[in-house]
Amino acid sequence: MTDTREIERIVSAALDEDAPWGDLTGETLIPADATATAELVAREPGVLSGVDVFAAAFRLVDPSIAVEPLARDGEPFAAGAVLATVQGPARGILRAERVALNLLQRMSGIATLTARYVAAVDGTRARIVDTRKTTPGLRSLERQAVRDGGGRNHRRSLSDAIMAKDNHLAVLTAGGVDLATALRAARDRMPHTAHLEVEVDRIDQIAAVLDGGADTIMLDNFTVDELREGVALIDGRAVVEASGGVNLDTVAAIAATGVDVVSVGALTHSVRSLDLGLDVVVEAPGDQRAADADADAGVPAGHP
Repeated sequence: MTDTREIERIVSAALDEDAPWGDLTGETLIPADATATAELVAREPGVLSGVDVFAAAFRLVDPSIAVEPLARDGEPFAAGAVLATVQGPARGILRAERVALNLLQRMSGIATLTARYVAAVDGTRARIVDTRKTTPGLRSLERQAVRDGGGRNHRRSLSDAIMAKDNHLAVLTAGGVDLATALRAARDRMPHTAHLEVEVDRIDQIAAVLDGGADTIMLDNFTVDELREGVALIDGRAVVEASGGVNLDTVAAIAATGVDVVSVGALTHSVRSLDLGLDVVVEAPGDQRAADADADAGVPAGHP
């Protein structure tokens, strides 16, 4: 679960962007004392993620709005399912609605897609992980969504690990620096708690990377046969990560090569938001009159 302070920071910024000087429609059209009840309804099946984020949008607009979740993060749901109810001042509900839905729909889309990848590699040793190809400012929420879908997280930021990618290696090569020597020097300088990962795009780079003491070797855009060869060559001396060319049609074959990790940028950089809606519950006038008459007569609610 994402830290509450982080959620409030992100949601507050989104609310300020959406209504910088208030909600002109709600404040001119909706009576100040109007209340409403709304249901969060799934228009399609999926995996839920972002319940706390959804609730925070309403709480930050008006603390008197009550949000009752009817499903939990990581829980699959069917089309038509009611996932939460929202009740309170109508102006506040309408002001928070779009931000609450936008974030929940995106997080649930990521969780749903991640769950499909995780299911595709079931029975192998491979873990599905995300990448840093996230929406700027939303990384914490998108990483949570990956976890809610059953996936794992890669490094959070550039500050978390040493990860030498193709452009780093190109700079070293252009300067005539020996790769194994450069990696050993980096290991001497890095904190003892840090992790060293190196990306390679050719089999013949692996020996030098192993000699340099890499903890993880990323095999980038390798064919399935090359992945098997790389796994055999590394032979347990480093964690093996596969990256590039990964989609739902290829991930099972990639995982079957024996790699430890499959990183999938598509989980966050090209995911489709799930279709969820917030529907205000409207009672028919006749039903309300009948309910009022029953109440006056002392008839219990729900009596036929």
